[in-house]
Amino acid sequence: MSDSKHGEDIDRTEEWARLRREYLRGRDDRGASAAQGVHHLALLSSDVERTIAFYQGILEFPMTELFENRDYQGSTHFFFDVGNGNALAFFDFPGLNLGPYAELLGSMHHLAISVTPEKQAYLRSKLEAADVEVTFEHGNSIYFSGPDGERLELLAESLGEMNGKPVL
Repeated sequence: MSDSKHGEDIDRTEEWARLRREYLRGRDDRGASAAQGVHHLALLSSDVERTIAFYQGILEFPMTELFENRDYQGSTHFFFDVGNGNALAFFDFPGLNLGPYAELLGSMHHLAISVTPEKQAYLRSKLEAADVEVTFEHGNSIYFSGPDGERLELLAESLGEMNGKPVL
């Protein structure tokens, strides 16, 4: 087995430069978004109480609502406040026998949630106390999995910034 990193033999510098030239517009040259913001991101839950215990209990995202899913009788639709007017929602789908989390084209790779450096350290200690493994760490980011395998990132950076640079 090779010691090389995946993709290290690929140089896409020219492609990225072309894409930036063709599509990236400066703040003064781009119009306003047609959207008001992300209303909610909906993920799947295999166990409602376990999901609540993780997101509200460990990560301290308050649950704000719970009701029957309008599209699937008997399915729970529930929401957590992740700050700044943003919501993370979950559905359970009893009877569908959904398989385990899988990374597929068109699916979610990870959800990055902005926190302060102090809050990140505090939440990391709560994750460790709950035996939730931090699977990857890079700079000001820690990555771990939620109760159904969903990949999560706590990013100790201001909203709208990445690596100290504005992205919005």
